[in-house]
Amino acid sequence: MVACNDSTKVDKSDRLAVSKIRCGTVIDHINAGKALLVLRILGIKPGCSERVLIAMNVPSKKMGKKDIVKVEGKYISEKELDRIALISPNATINLIEEYEVSEKRRVELPPVVEGILTCPNRNCITNSREPIKSRFHVKMEGNRVKVTCHYCGKKIYEPDRYIVSR
Repeated sequence: MVACNDSTKVDKSDRLAVSKIRCGTVIDHINAGKALLVLRILGIKPGCSERVLIAMNVPSKKMGKKDIVKVEGKYISEKELDRIALISPNATINLIEEYEVSEKRRVELPPVVEGILTCPNRNCITNSREPIKSRFHVKMEGNRVKVTCHYCGKKIYEPDRYIVSR
């Protein structure tokens, strides 16, 4: 049985049963609480035509808790993968064709991202009227993602707060 105030006591018979998707993308091992941000990255909004499943704070042996997003009829782009890697560097991407996993891979942090983040430094040239795309250098620091602005050197340890909407 599950105690409502203690997510560590889970009876295996109470597992979540979710239907498979025919074709599309399953994003697993998303950091807990970040699934809605993943939907924003993918440009999925209320009234969308895609069939979407979101599972948040699901028990995970590896992560403690995780989120999962399934989107039928959508295959994600490299730019979307880069954005997801910034907020959840341990996420896995499963491409589904005819109800079967056709490809499975982990997201990879790109060494540099352009036009994906805004610099929080108001004096940075990317925040002026100059037509300059933001550019950040990306690294893991411990278990956190650190991005550094190429132009002003501003370091960010919570890149999810500065992701540019589509």
